[in-house]
Amino acid sequence: MPDQKASRWTSDDIPDLSGKIIVVTGANSGIGYEAALEFARKRAKVILACRDLGKARAAAAQIAASAPNSDVEVMALDLSSLASIRAFADAFHLQHPALHVLCNNAGVMAIPYRTTADGFEMQFGTNHLGHFALTGLLLDRLLASDYARVVNVSSTGHRFGQIRFDDLQWKNGYSKWRAYGQSKLANLLFTLELQRRADAAGAKLLSVACHPGYAATNLQAVGPRMQGSSLMEYLTDVGNKYLAQSAAMGALPTEYAAVAPDVHGADYIGPDGFAEQHGHPKKVGRSAAARDAASAKKLWDISEQLTDVHYKL
Repeated sequence: MPDQKASRWTSDDIPDLSGKIIVVTGANSGIGYEAALEFARKRAKVILACRDLGKARAAAAQIAASAPNSDVEVMALDLSSLASIRAFADAFHLQHPALHVLCNNAGVMAIPYRTTADGFEMQFGTNHLGHFALTGLLLDRLLASDYARVVNVSSTGHRFGQIRFDDLQWKNGYSKWRAYGQSKLANLLFTLELQRRADAAGAKLLSVACHPGYAATNLQAVGPRMQGSSLMEYLTDVGNKYLAQSAAMGALPTEYAAVAPDVHGADYIGPDGFAEQHGHPKKVGRSAAARDAASAKKLWDISEQLTDVHYKL
């Protein structure tokens, strides 16, 4: 791989994406929006898969204003509901014969204890199980495209994560940050196991992960807002204003993972700056737990059972 500090890869390096279909979950704001915008500018058909259709339509209008010839579609998707995920997949199958890139971007971070519509702890259920189910239900459309990519957005927070196989849903001793770390570690284990299974099946599929570093988005404020902590919400705003890089910069690892020609299966892309918090995209390392093949397989098997989505590789 070229020295990314020298090449300083940016969205200008995204190739022409004419004929490509790209789904971005949580694309109405933050790094999801920025990635969707850049894909649209390079002439991909971009599907904004979002829970809030009003915000998604507003985002689509903004993209259309910035890229007048873009092709952007809005579709409803609530990753905290398996019924919504199945409805999205059914609708996608009716409209599209193939899928070239699936950006599993949407997520929640460090929120008070909540459960999904299906009874899963919200962070694990949304960040991991929701995207696990979505990817499985769209797998045939991904396999219809040679070397389609699944891009899972993780976090440096995976390093303090641990998969609590004895209590995945945090019914005991809930910790919002440890639960977040578990969900982000799960993203990386899913990436690893999906690539292993694709390779074993001879499938032309790339499973890749990335993280945005410290990017100024509304993700950080959701938890404090849900807790009613105006002080913490204020502090996150200050951090975003003075310490974080822009959402556009935070989106670069996602864009790189989705389109760069030198990306390989199970690669992990993040910023090249200090502590991977700022900068341009490069291949980065991950924790030993995120490389544990046995844990990846065990988590996969449990995820299939919990979601009742079984991959046909």
